[in-house]
Amino acid sequence: MRHTWEHRDRHNATCTTCGTTAQKRPHPYERRWFTEWHLPDGSYTNNYEGQPTPPCSPAEDAAPANDLLAAALACARRGWPVFPLLKGGKRPAITNWEARATTDPDRIRACWGKADWNIGLATGPAGLVVVDLDRPKGGQERFNDDGSIYTGAVGYDALAAEADGASGLGETFTVATPSGGWHLYFDHPEGVAPLRNTASTLAYLVDTRAHGGYVVAPGSRTDAGAYTAIHKHDPLPLPAWLAQRLTPAPRPAHAPGAAVPAAAQLARSKRRTARLAAYLASAIERETTAVASTATGGRNHRLYCAAVALGQLAASGYLTDAEATEPLTLAARTAGLEDLETARTIASGLTAGARNPRTLDLD
Repeated sequence: MRHTWEHRDRHNATCTTCGTTAQKRPHPYERRWFTEWHLPDGSYTNNYEGQPTPPCSPAEDAAPANDLLAAALACARRGWPVFPLLKGGKRPAITNWEARATTDPDRIRACWGKADWNIGLATGPAGLVVVDLDRPKGGQERFNDDGSIYTGAVGYDALAAEADGASGLGETFTVATPSGGWHLYFDHPEGVAPLRNTASTLAYLVDTRAHGGYVVAPGSRTDAGAYTAIHKHDPLPLPAWLAQRLTPAPRPAHAPGAAVPAAAQLARSKRRTARLAAYLASAIERETTAVASTATGGRNHRLYCAAVALGQLAASGYLTDAEATEPLTLAARTAGLEDLETARTIASGLTAGARNPRTLDLD
């Protein structure tokens, strides 16, 4: 039996016979679209790899296609505390949401049984680190050397390849977002201080949510579409390379001690100055050499990563923005990048690096 589609817009449609919904989504890596279907029994499928459209199978007792209560309970069964978001939105509907998030099924039924709240998932209490791989919105577009649009998934893949580590794509619990992005769920590493949220610190359009943060849980819907779990595996442990990048550099201890003679203080100061100069020269040389030698296809991303690294040092006062910008610009020219795009990328990277200042221990 064929579906009878009623189109809400150019990307979303609902079958008036069986209740199946269809949503067109942009492929994260290729320049094409694919379709995902949400069936009346609550299951999900897509034609990401060429699968056919599921048949129209109306049933009087079919479960609702987007049951928010069931989705909230499904999160709770995994041990992930949830709280209500505004109907059709992404902002919390309550205050003090992290402390009030719950896995208690009775509280969840009482809340979502009264209204169609979207679902917030408190990542800290859930013991999760969620990597948000976004797509550019209007005016945010950047382009790879081959002309394709740069996305958070592309940048994240490049980081994993650079670290020679696993990315978790297609293996860990994954949620597709209405914008065409992905949420990758990982277990917070044991024995590591609580990781916090980041915004484009790792790479452009790559954010993370951990302690103090939340994500919109699967099953939620906005005007742009649905948040859908496309890989329902248990979350993998956070990759070691990623945990290392997200762990803030320790602050040097300032323990009180005996008074140091003036001559010794002067000698120590000179040694620190020499070590700092040597370290900064090495850091700049390392980053600019990497940019200048990067092959076509990854040059702009490598420039951004270099700017983030030097921006972390600039934020702590070891460098000025100009001292970081000039050598990076020269390296980008050597690599063949245009000056206008180079300036934008460096400015964006320095801004991202400034959010996570790096302190050096030079003693």
